[in-house]
Amino acid sequence: MASKPYILQILVLVFIFLPFTNSIHFKFPSIFNFGDSNSDTGELVSAGIESLEPPHGQSYFQMPSGRYCDGRLIIDFLMDAMDLPFLNAYLDSIGIPSFRKGCNFAAAGSTIQPASAQAVSPFSFGVQVAQFVRFKARVIELLAKGNRLDKYLPAQDYFQKGLYMFDIGQNDLAGAFYSKTYDQILALIPTILIEFETGIKALYDQGARNFWIHNTGPLGCLAQNVAKFGTDPSSLDEQGCVSKHNQAAKVFNLQLHALTKKLLGQYTDSNFTYVDIYTIKYNLISNYSKLGFEQPIMACCGFGGPPLNYDSRIACGKTKEINGATVTAKACNDSSEYINWDGIHYSEAANQYVSSQILTGKYSDPPFSDKMPFLLNLKF
Repeated sequence: MASKPYILQILVLVFIFLPFTNSIHFKFPSIFNFGDSNSDTGELVSAGIESLEPPHGQSYFQMPSGRYCDGRLIIDFLMDAMDLPFLNAYLDSIGIPSFRKGCNFAAAGSTIQPASAQAVSPFSFGVQVAQFVRFKARVIELLAKGNRLDKYLPAQDYFQKGLYMFDIGQNDLAGAFYSKTYDQILALIPTILIEFETGIKALYDQGARNFWIHNTGPLGCLAQNVAKFGTDPSSLDEQGCVSKHNQAAKVFNLQLHALTKKLLGQYTDSNFTYVDIYTIKYNLISNYSKLGFEQPIMACCGFGGPPLNYDSRIACGKTKEINGATVTAKACNDSSEYINWDGIHYSEAANQYVSSQILTGKYSDPPFSDKMPFLLNLKF
């Protein structure tokens, strides 16, 4: 009799090689986003849990914007490509924010699994979904009272016609390496994805029908992880990335892809697009010089200098006393030469490249380039 792991591997492969029958279109009136710092446009900062100082935001906003980046994130470039405004964070209530074209529930540090007491962010995926449910109910309630707020709120049918985007899971894996073995992390992945599936089903029950799911990137190539887990050269691959972190990401992505296929089979009235962020980012790191970058792993904004310019004791833009001296984690002269911004997050230049590759359609299942009339208008 076949073992359970062997049967699971077969099912994963069967799901992945089944073709998607529904191809996504790109005429969405609104976007609802869920995730972590890769797509947080101000949620964690608005919650008062963390603060960001300059040089965050310097390349585009000229000031910190709530994004863990020198400028724009992947989601910002995707919104721009779809001729939609940048998403406001759900908790950002200052300055009369408009949620007419959607809302961003992503928060830095968030995980798919419920947050622990030690977590950076309490806004796990389940909490973000609950925030969406509250958001939708409140919008419908306000719309019923009259037209005064129409220009700030999505129309009721936008909740079904809108695109639901997801980029989350990286922190579940990266955080697990601090307390678990590699095999224990692999054994945890199905549990993580059950939680993700529960959230997707809850959104479907709320009327969501268009799902855009990013897989997780090569987290072994982040300076933070190289500094902590890559001190032994034998633990690194040919690009200088921590091998086991990347292997765990690949296993997670394989099972996430299979789950996406399974969901499509269950919800035949829906569109599911799986986007291979891992391959895009690893290709960027592997070919950084050809693509115009000078540094594939070293942080632009950090402390410590080469080879990583990363020190876990001090974050980008902060000033602290370290070893008896007052130091500041400062930015490099030209962040466009760096793939990595602060040791954990990508620079605007890298995000722009990743976005341009997403928009080719060839890294998605199903491919969608023939569905994108706005491709010729891209600024990349």
